[in-house]
Amino acid sequence: MAALLSIKGILFDLDGVLYVGSKPIEGAIEAVARIRASGIPCRFVTNTSTLSLTSLQHKINALGFSIPANEIISAPQATLLYLQRQHDPVCRLLLADDVRKDFQHFRQADTGVDYIVVGDIGTGWTYPLLNEVFNNLMQGAKLIAIHKNRFWQTEQGLQMDIGAFIHGLEYASGAQAMIIGKPSADFFQVALDDMGLSAGDVAIIGDDLDADVAGGQRAGLKGILVKTGKYRQAYTDVSAVRPDLIVDSVADLPAALGI
Repeated sequence: MAALLSIKGILFDLDGVLYVGSKPIEGAIEAVARIRASGIPCRFVTNTSTLSLTSLQHKINALGFSIPANEIISAPQATLLYLQRQHDPVCRLLLADDVRKDFQHFRQADTGVDYIVVGDIGTGWTYPLLNEVFNNLMQGAKLIAIHKNRFWQTEQGLQMDIGAFIHGLEYASGAQAMIIGKPSADFFQVALDDMGLSAGDVAIIGDDLDADVAGGQRAGLKGILVKTGKYRQAYTDVSAVRPDLIVDSVADLPAALGI
């Protein structure tokens, strides 16, 4: 606990920590404002792959937060940066329509592709589509997963995420996906570099024991788990992951940091 009092930067996960669906977590708006007002640098990191950066910022701020776009680091944006460093790649984009807008300048095709980029496409998944992507991979395409989450919390309850589809494609093709979002250490490093801080001086607060807490800890950060969003006591009890701190809600974070 004492180590957390010396934290110099905070990474906030979004969905399940600051809000669930279209409802902010009680006390989250005030907690974020209080931490930012204290002078602690903050970044808002998310694996959400259904919204463009513009739409994501609009959603967050429409809920009552006041977060500038340059403090939001999403897995799709990290993917975009990676592809821009490649040599004019041909991409197959399995992305929500809104997110595809951010990738529109890349060459796109359904066959003969260099990269397959997979994000959340909801009910767009079908067996024919999975088989087409499988054949793309067998023909040498590289698989990029914006994340590999198992499940997420919605206002209607838990929902299966894209991790199972990624795992199935890996298993069938023998290919290994490049995971861009959390828990990738490279993703956390993007946020650390942006803040100009070392990993040991930063904590991530999230509702995902694996992607947020364990991923952050492997990258050298402190991991704080909230009991909101996808948090499940039974899952936490049997996990080998040990958060540096568990709080009921992000609303409790300022007090935990001595703010």
